[in-house]
Amino acid sequence: MKKELEEILILIKEKKFTEVREKIINFNPVHIAELIEKLEISDTILVFRMLPKDLAVDVFNYISNESQINIISSITSKELQYILDELFFDDRIDLLEEMPAKVVKEILKYSNIEERKLINEFLNYPEYSAGSLMTIEYVDLKKNMTVNEAIEHIKITGVNKETIYTCYVIDEKRKLQGTISLRNLILSDYNLKVGEIMRKDVVYVNTHQDQEEVANVFKKYDLIALPVVDMEDRLTGIITIDDIVDVMEQETTEDFQKMAAMSPSEEEYLDTGVWKLAKNRLLWLTILMISATFTGNIIKRFEDVLQSVVLLTAFIPMLMDTGGNAGSQSATLVIRSIALGEIQGKDALKVIWKELRVSLIVGSVLSLLNFIRICYIEKVSFYISLTVSITLFFTVILAKVVGAILPMLAKKFKLDPAIMASPLITTIVDATSLIVYFTVAKFLLGI
Repeated sequence: MKKELEEILILIKEKKFTEVREKIINFNPVHIAELIEKLEISDTILVFRMLPKDLAVDVFNYISNESQINIISSITSKELQYILDELFFDDRIDLLEEMPAKVVKEILKYSNIEERKLINEFLNYPEYSAGSLMTIEYVDLKKNMTVNEAIEHIKITGVNKETIYTCYVIDEKRKLQGTISLRNLILSDYNLKVGEIMRKDVVYVNTHQDQEEVANVFKKYDLIALPVVDMEDRLTGIITIDDIVDVMEQETTEDFQKMAAMSPSEEEYLDTGVWKLAKNRLLWLTILMISATFTGNIIKRFEDVLQSVVLLTAFIPMLMDTGGNAGSQSATLVIRSIALGEIQGKDALKVIWKELRVSLIVGSVLSLLNFIRICYIEKVSFYISLTVSITLFFTVILAKVVGAILPMLAKKFKLDPAIMASPLITTIVDATSLIVYFTVAKFLLGI
């Protein structure tokens, strides 16, 4: 595919647009979007206008916000109206959320009064909530419909719906009563009532639930669509799997950024300005730098120990690095388990007990290897080797327990566990391991 895209780019440079059109109309919309992203603005508009209308709408969904703005600003009102009419409602909402005010105003011109009311309602839902993700394009049925009537209803109303594989059964007040799959409808006796064969144990979410909770529901129940209800259990919309995949990617990226001590950003790396990247990193680096002064103060406090046995200084980096790495391992596993719903707040003691046992094994092995290396290979005195090894043992235990506790504490106080990742753990473990190191040194070496 890469080779074909390169050939198209060459044809565009040579202004052979007839050949370009013949080739790209058979491409997957995703590949056409990739091609458009590589073009200059003038060529972008040309290529976009070559596409058949239905294909142009599909491609529009896959291109970046910047390219969408360029296209909206350049195409005719009639072309824009066609795109908006063909976009699924949730995609139109996503488009409006990302566009500048001037472009939003232009888009809203082509929406009728009822659509504008719905759009404003959707835009008022909290950001990153189920309400902001859902679409109103679903098929609803009544309990007293026969299977035959339900199928006919789907044929009439399902043409422009985002999904028809799962239908939602509601009462006169639009309260959600149950769900039924298209497969069950087709395979059931046509004279049966929908209420007789629908599933009543419905999994649903509320409009104000956080998108991360919604993603967990999708994973837990292996869904392709999920109904969304309001505070009175009235069906308001549905969330489809394509939208939740984007959420999972966004949440994962955010967690990685927080674990690396950066402010989260939704922009792609190459599209983000240097100043913004610096700003996102600077706050946490400043906090961690200031917190590291505690480590410096501990070293000053035990300056007499270091002056008496200068060799102790050589082992400080190894102790601090091992502690930080051990803590990061535990934190990463616990954060992942929390994110996947494998552990809850009530499991805190089980997690700590497990990490404590792991740390005893890991700490013992590392300490023994370290003692052999320092004492017998580097020929350092027995008591200094013992001091370093004992400190390493307790540092690993402390690091692993702290790495397990901090994410659990964050979850309990409704904070993001990713915040309690390696940078913060490293700072805490560094300070405490130095105190243990110098205390053990004073005791064993008699300083």
